[in-house]
Amino acid sequence: MPGPGQVAREIMPRTPSKSAQQRQHRVGELLRHGLVEALAPMEFVGGLVTGGAVTISQVRVSLDLKQARAFVFPLGGSSAEQLLEELNRVAPRLQGPLARSAGLRYTPRLEFILDNTFDEADKIEALLARANAKSRPE
Repeated sequence: MPGPGQVAREIMPRTPSKSAQQRQHRVGELLRHGLVEALAPMEFVGGLVTGGAVTISQVRVSLDLKQARAFVFPLGGSSAEQLLEELNRVAPRLQGPLARSAGLRYTPRLEFILDNTFDEADKIEALLARANAKSRPE
């Protein structure tokens, strides 16, 4: 209850400002570029993804810049589950070089997640092709 002369304030959930959102995006792009450079020459010790290429489509950073989720997709027939396991295992070793390449004082804790965007796009394309084939008069 506010005292005399005080205004009651409703507690609203915090929405990020435009500049905070821009910073999140900028840091995410810096991390993505740094990860591409760090992972390009890397051969994993476990041998699970040796020789396999990895696409990093996006890095999403939390508002406080302490967590980062990197969305990855294996190329060349690599097993996605093994790839994610191996990447998440080596993630702490990537943080030092990543902080230096991105020019950050603190590096967000990395988590690698499988990017299903390509699979979803293929499903949508197939549905659209099927719908177009049905709508054409023969």
